[in-house]
Amino acid sequence: MQRRKTGGISILGFCVLMGVPSFALAADQHKETMTSVRSTERHLANIRQLTVGRQNAEAYFSFDGTKLIFQSTNDWSKDVLGNRSKPADAGLGCYQMYVMDLASDAIRLVSTGVGATTCGYFFPGDRRVLYSSTHAANPNCPPKPKRDGAYRWALDDYDIYSVRLDGQQLQRLTSSPGYDAEATISPDGKTIVWTSVKDGDLDLYTMNLDGSNVRRLTDDVGYEGGAFFSPDSKRIVYRAAHPTDPSEVAKYKELLAQRLIEPGQLELFVMNADGSGKKQVTTTGASNFSPYFHPDGKRIIFSSNIETRGEGGRPSFHLYLVGDDGTELERLTMEGHFNSFPMFSPDGKRLVWVSDRHAKEPGEFNVFLADWVP
Repeated sequence: MQRRKTGGISILGFCVLMGVPSFALAADQHKETMTSVRSTERHLANIRQLTVGRQNAEAYFSFDGTKLIFQSTNDWSKDVLGNRSKPADAGLGCYQMYVMDLASDAIRLVSTGVGATTCGYFFPGDRRVLYSSTHAANPNCPPKPKRDGAYRWALDDYDIYSVRLDGQQLQRLTSSPGYDAEATISPDGKTIVWTSVKDGDLDLYTMNLDGSNVRRLTDDVGYEGGAFFSPDSKRIVYRAAHPTDPSEVAKYKELLAQRLIEPGQLELFVMNADGSGKKQVTTTGASNFSPYFHPDGKRIIFSSNIETRGEGGRPSFHLYLVGDDGTELERLTMEGHFNSFPMFSPDGKRLVWVSDRHAKEPGEFNVFLADWVP
C-alpha cells in the first residue's frame, strides 16, 4: 500500500462518537444511484437501516447474534421499551446505552440516563452488558473541548460498569482516576480488554469479567485503544498513535496532562492476547480505526480515509478489508461519507456498522445491518 500523509482527523472518537466529524456535518450532496452503489458493495446484501435520526453508533452483537447494544443521542425509550422507528421528539445531550432486539425491534435503555456513556458490549450468556459512563463523576454531559484548529478528544472520567439488561444490579468494574473505556470481551467469554490512563498513558489492559487480575499489555508512548479479540481469543487487534519526533512526544504529553488527545495518524496493530508479539499491520499514514477480525481470523475489517481524503474537499471514511500482514487491501463501502464501527455476527453471516448514508439531517448517523457475501 502506498504511504500517504494526512492532516488532523475528525473521526467519531475512538470507541465512540466523542465528537462529530466536521466533514460529516454537511448532508451528502452527491447522490449515487442505489444500483451503482449496490453493484460495487459486493460483499453487502439485503442492507437494512436499523435506526432513524440523530446519532446512533457503536452497535455490537450479542453472543447469540439476536441483539445489538448501541449508544444513541436519541431518547428511544422513556417507558423502558421503545420502537426503533419512533424515538422521542427531544434528543439527549450526550450518549446513553440501549439494547435492540433484532426480531421484535424493541429497544431498551440499559444505562442510568445521566452522564455520558460509551463502548457497550455483551457479557457471555447475553444477560448482562458492560459500558463506560461518567455518571459517577458528574451527572451532566461532559463539556466538549476547544478544537483550537485541530480535532481534540477529551479524556473524561469514564469508568466501566456491568449491568443486567433491565438496567438493574449495576456493578462498577474500574475505579482508577481518569479514563477507563473502550472495553470489549473475548469470544471465549473469559477476558475484558480496555484502554486506561491508570499508569499515566493511554495503554491497553486486560482483566477478568469481575474486574480482577488486571494486566497491562502495552507501554509505548502514545495512544492504544479500540481493541478486539480474534475469533479464537488468542490475538488482539487495535489502533494506535505513537508519536516519535521529540516535539510530537512533548506535545502529546502536554495535552495528556490536560486530559486531552489530538489524534492524527492511526495505524493498526495485532498482538497476542498476553501482549507479546506486537506487529504493525498498516503503514498508510492515514486515519485507520475501528478494526475487527474477519471470521477467518486472518483478515481485518476497519474504517479509514486512506484514499478518499480529497473527495469533495472533505475526507470520507469507508470500510476496508486487509490481511493481518497488511496485504490484499480491499474497499468494501462506497456510499456516504462515513462508514465505521463494523462487527461481524458470531456466525459470520452478517455485518453491522454505522454510516451517514441516507442521512436526512446534518450530523446524522445510523446503524445498518447487512448479509455478508464472501
